[in-house]
Amino acid sequence: MKSILWEDSKDMKDLFSNYFENKGADDGSAGLMAALVITLAIIVICILIHIILKKVVLRIVTKIIRRNKLTWDDVLLERKVIHRAILIVPGILFYSLSDIYENADLTEIIQRLAATYVMIVLIFVVSSLLDSIDDIYRKNPISNVRPIKGLLQVVKIVLFIIIGIVIIATLLDQSPLVLLSGIGALAAVFSFVFKDSILGFIAGIMLTSNDMLRIGDWIEMPKYGADGDVIDITLNTVKVQNWDKTFVTIPAYALVSDSFKNWRGMFQFGGRRIKRSIYIDVNSVDFCTNEMIEKFKKIHYLKDYITEKEKELEDYNIKNDIDTEHKINGRHMTNLGTFRAYLQNYIGNHPGINQEKIMMVRQLAAGENGIPLEIYGFTRDTAWVNYEGVQSDIFDHVYAVAREFELRIFQTPSGYDIRGYAD
Repeated sequence: MKSILWEDSKDMKDLFSNYFENKGADDGSAGLMAALVITLAIIVICILIHIILKKVVLRIVTKIIRRNKLTWDDVLLERKVIHRAILIVPGILFYSLSDIYENADLTEIIQRLAATYVMIVLIFVVSSLLDSIDDIYRKNPISNVRPIKGLLQVVKIVLFIIIGIVIIATLLDQSPLVLLSGIGALAAVFSFVFKDSILGFIAGIMLTSNDMLRIGDWIEMPKYGADGDVIDITLNTVKVQNWDKTFVTIPAYALVSDSFKNWRGMFQFGGRRIKRSIYIDVNSVDFCTNEMIEKFKKIHYLKDYITEKEKELEDYNIKNDIDTEHKINGRHMTNLGTFRAYLQNYIGNHPGINQEKIMMVRQLAAGENGIPLEIYGFTRDTAWVNYEGVQSDIFDHVYAVAREFELRIFQTPSGYDIRGYAD
């Protein structure tokens, strides 16, 4: 096949040479112009073949993949393995037709460039293929126990190094083994002179491969005073713009060796967590009186709770033959427990709280500041301003309604309190 193409190309070159000679060009100029025309023709043919492969063949392959029931070929399509593989064809074609030039040096240069192009494209194809293998493997339950991403990353790095050495050897017209023997001698010098760059490069590969960091991520790293959005990632540094509009530069390898908080998961989750406590004065906790229970029945969020709780406690006390004349006997409602039930129903009906995610009001261990009553839930919005608005609205209501349950919010005595005792 190659010989046929070469013969056809040879005939075309002779045809163009004769044409330019008839126009008055000498032999050297006619041959050069003929070679130039053939080169342009080959480039046009390569472009046309690429367009046909991309616009026709790739669309047909895509439809076939979309319609079948297999899943692994969909992964190859999403990772653009096929898209990148068709880019190899023009390079192979250009390499095959390079024999038309009578100048051996020119032919060799063109073949080197074509081979380099093919190997560069091969790097991207191999990278996409290995990523596809990882994606396919992740669909199996065993991937949670024995992940292979680290192994694939090692394979990817080794293959990239090998292909890189072959590319350099091809451009320099040297044996790859010669380059390998020289790398050992230069390794010590490079590791000393370019230590930060090497560490930054390796850290960048780890950050990118593990998807630990992206431009636009909100990260916190108190050690370096970083609390804001990542705006730039370079070989050695990561640039962060804090919320006060100051800039912080963090060494790339520090993000691998040290820990940092990335808020991307919160935005992907679609809600921001509320986890805040109010502290109840222990001395204000008491059993509910009949008057309090009757008052609570009129509260919208407590009506059903009080009815069900009264029946539950009454059945329990009767079943166990408990004398309820004394509050210490049996089970009774408390103002703190009723307040907790009210808050649970309140946040469960709040328009700013995501009702599909976990939410609760829980009592934590008492301490020197009283009894912590923690509200836990997720907002529907991740925007900072909206989140603070929802949180403030909830706790404004909590502080105001606590006295309706005859509970006191604990706080350290202020001058106002001391002055009140003095009066």
